[in-house]
Amino acid sequence: MKRLFSVIMTAVLVLTAFSGCAGGKNATDKNGKFKIIAALFSEYDWLKNITKDVDGVELTLLMDSSTDMHSFQPTADDIYKISSCDMFVYTGGESDKWVADVLKTAPGVKAVDLMETLGEKAKQEEVVEGMESEEEEEGEGEGEEEPEYDEHIWLSLKNAKHLCQSLCDKLTEFDSAHKSAYAANTKAYIASLDKLDSDYASAVKGAKFDTLIFADRFPFRYLTDDYNLKYYAAFAGCSAETEASFETVKFLADKLTELKLPALCTIEGSDKKIAKTVIQTAGAENTQIVTLNSIQSVDLSDGAKNNSYLEIMKDNLNALKQALY
Repeated sequence: MKRLFSVIMTAVLVLTAFSGCAGGKNATDKNGKFKIIAALFSEYDWLKNITKDVDGVELTLLMDSSTDMHSFQPTADDIYKISSCDMFVYTGGESDKWVADVLKTAPGVKAVDLMETLGEKAKQEEVVEGMESEEEEEGEGEGEEEPEYDEHIWLSLKNAKHLCQSLCDKLTEFDSAHKSAYAANTKAYIASLDKLDSDYASAVKGAKFDTLIFADRFPFRYLTDDYNLKYYAAFAGCSAETEASFETVKFLADKLTELKLPALCTIEGSDKKIAKTVIQTAGAENTQIVTLNSIQSVDLSDGAKNNSYLEIMKDNLNALKQALY
């Protein structure tokens, strides 16, 4: 895979050299567009709201609904697009290690690393009681191990507010001609995020339970920490595992029995096999299975419903109520 990536990078370097594009404004002055590429849907949708009705902005989503961020490797076309844009916004976690090499081909691109922007608010991944621990990949464990941070920063409305304001500030710095429009749009959007954040807090405050059980991967640590919720889960958020051990299933089943929760949680795309096995093991046939959307990939087709960050987070609030009431 690394060799293939090197070949793609070499091809792109040759292509950009012959096209006369080194990234940034050199690539966009011809049509006057300020080109922004967002790696993931959440940052794309935030930017869509921040740049609403601003002439001259061209916004593109890099990863479509069929892409898994954890295994994504850019194509030659992806690299060329990034090297030819003005501003590239990406999450900056473990899954984005490829970005550093791509940016070497694009010294003029203004890159925004959102985890870096988040600073001390970024949280390290954790393994809670009962969770399957991930096997170390070959070569890991040699020397001092660096902390791995939870990439799913967009699943906190509080993070979203902070990051949207930071994106507005960056846009103003890079494209000062539209400063007032960016500021007005951001203020209105953050007000919507504030309202939903308040709705989450009220729902949790009035809930019967304060614990979630995920019979699945768990990318929602930022969300649960925001509202002081406890959780148990089969796997960590970035885990590639799909089969839970007997010990994990038994642990989750025992917790379900002990806590008498009305529902088990899964994430979008789950086949729900682990959840059904946990329910069967616990003998709790009346337990619901609710789905929360991790917003890692979103269908943007014309017929898709609720294809905005706010609407999906509202759906997640409804699912949360089912799990806690």
